[in-house]
Amino acid sequence: MPFLGKQRRLPAEWEPQAGVMLTWPHADTDWAPTLDQVEPVFLQLATAIAQRESLLINCASQAQIDTVRQALAARGVPDTHLNFSLMPSDDTWARDHGPLTVLDNNRPRLLDFRFNGWGNKYPASRDNAVNRRLVTAGHFGDCPLDSLDLVLEGGSIDTDGQGTLLTTTACLLHPQRNPGLSRRDIEHRFQALFGVERVLWLEHGCLEGDDTDGHIDMLARFSDPQTLLYQGCDEPGYSCHAELQAMRRQLQTFCDSNQQPYRLVPLPWPEPQHDEQSRRLPASYANFLVINAAVLMPAYGGSADSLAAEQLQHCFPGREIVPVDCRPLIRQSGSLHCVTMQLPAELEITT
Repeated sequence: MPFLGKQRRLPAEWEPQAGVMLTWPHADTDWAPTLDQVEPVFLQLATAIAQRESLLINCASQAQIDTVRQALAARGVPDTHLNFSLMPSDDTWARDHGPLTVLDNNRPRLLDFRFNGWGNKYPASRDNAVNRRLVTAGHFGDCPLDSLDLVLEGGSIDTDGQGTLLTTTACLLHPQRNPGLSRRDIEHRFQALFGVERVLWLEHGCLEGDDTDGHIDMLARFSDPQTLLYQGCDEPGYSCHAELQAMRRQLQTFCDSNQQPYRLVPLPWPEPQHDEQSRRLPASYANFLVINAAVLMPAYGGSADSLAAEQLQHCFPGREIVPVDCRPLIRQSGSLHCVTMQLPAELEITT
């Protein structure tokens, strides 16, 4: 049976969007030594998004707003699609500090979860205040905001928009996030906050260099209510190979809301990526972003990029696949989806 009965609903990423939020990198972040390399990635992302929908960009200063606006204008981005916010931030991972939007009787409502730097690993007080500052400044019109005493990062959940949510035990049950809350406690909170009927818990899957404790958006994603894409691995010597194989086997046991096994689509294994200290980086093709009329795909400069694009095109046949070189992004252990937060069509975005 389709999901119909709940007052609240967490939309799927492939549903119509008003826009996407970015938090631009600046010199007071860990990007300082590599700003000249990472800003072109953000410009490519911003251009691809703003050609198709609105873009809300959080900037650290008015000078940065002016610079980014000029750079995007030079790329032919329509100014009418750009919205800027003067916003202090600790980092750029909008997926994890941005708002999650639910539809409450088809009206948008913003959920502001507590962000504690992925289990108190990094400073996060400015990022944790972003959503409240955006609402206070009027960037979402009169949309209500609920600030919640629950640690949750947007990258740790994925939904089919019809009452099923996918997540990992490694992240959500981590003791530095919500100590004392059991799996069942979290499910009850999700049912109330998101209107979900089912939570699918992945108990396996990891990537070297991932400091999120296993965000689902690096491992497995919905492409429609009957299909799951997942990051495959054909490198037997890789330290997480056994975990990724166990993840695949567990995904084979999952069924959709009609009690049918999911169609499983493996994504190719990216060529190994390392930093200057030879640390393996968490490259993943599962970290794609669905926007209006397109899918932005993380690319890593190897032959697997074209295979990943083919798989994504097969799963999103009506959308253009837009590769974005994310090698500069994964130097800080995240990729394309991690720096973006989609905003559904029901939400108003204003400057």
